[in-house]
Amino acid sequence: MRNATYAPGKHLFRAVEWLILLFLAYAATLAVVMPIPDSSRRGIFFWNAVVAAAFVGVAVFDYRRPSFALHVPRDWLPMGFILYAFREMGLFILPDPAHRLEQIWLGWDHALLGAGFRGAIESLGPVFPALLEIAYSTVYIVPLLALAVLYLYNRRERAGDFGFIVLTGVLLTYAQFPFWPSQPPRLLFPGEDLPSYSSVFREFNWWILGHYSIHSSVFPSGHVAAAYAAAIGLRRALPEHEAAARWFFFGATLIAISTVYGRYHYFVDAAAGFAMALIGAALAWAIQTLPARLPGGVVAQFGREVRYGAGFTQRLWRG
Repeated sequence: MRNATYAPGKHLFRAVEWLILLFLAYAATLAVVMPIPDSSRRGIFFWNAVVAAAFVGVAVFDYRRPSFALHVPRDWLPMGFILYAFREMGLFILPDPAHRLEQIWLGWDHALLGAGFRGAIESLGPVFPALLEIAYSTVYIVPLLALAVLYLYNRRERAGDFGFIVLTGVLLTYAQFPFWPSQPPRLLFPGEDLPSYSSVFREFNWWILGHYSIHSSVFPSGHVAAAYAAAIGLRRALPEHEAAARWFFFGATLIAISTVYGRYHYFVDAAAGFAMALIGAALAWAIQTLPARLPGGVVAQFGREVRYGAGFTQRLWRG
């Protein structure tokens, strides 16, 4: 597996940081072309510039004076960017008053839940439904937990590989939100296909979603994409400890089931989120291994250009 983390002093930016900067540019471009309020547009320009400057600043300081005190924040900051990107995509709200997509997806869910899906989950009473709600409540920290596993096994040098895989799947998902305006079934169809059991865990999830969710698009499911992307990323970054990744795959599956059963998402959302995690992992692998599959002369020239660009940036920084 190629190392996207990069050794200190060799590359200015990590692959995951390039991805973040690309997403910030994408969001700024959307703000120019999409009909959103001027206040939202100005906020996107300002805060994206601040976030970009923060990532660039940390990278440049770490490049000039490599230190553990900067290596560790560079491992964890991309995980925090997931929340920022999610919230930002909520500013691109172009609602469909007819809710045509949701009407179609609801019909598919009727068929699935009525075919025994809900009955199987509730066959043991409130136990499995409560477990699903617990799993759903952990989705916000799954990428952090997976990264912590790398630290636990003393493999933090692979954090760049892990972060690149995770954010490729997650940001690919978030980038689509403005083009699939949709509302979750729990809000749009509050009396349809509800679980037979409730619990304090379900009430907690409703409180979190009511206060912090964007409510402007549910397709593809960012919850499912993040959970499976973290599992795939851990499997790729820590191949010598497969059991750890298996637990994350198990948890991601519980999360995917809970999104449909709990009416947080439609089934098509969960399926698309899983697909985005797979596609994101494939794209990340293709990008990470591309130099090995190019002619040697091309790779060498590309390397020289990267080194020149890094040196030029460093000279500008020093004045």
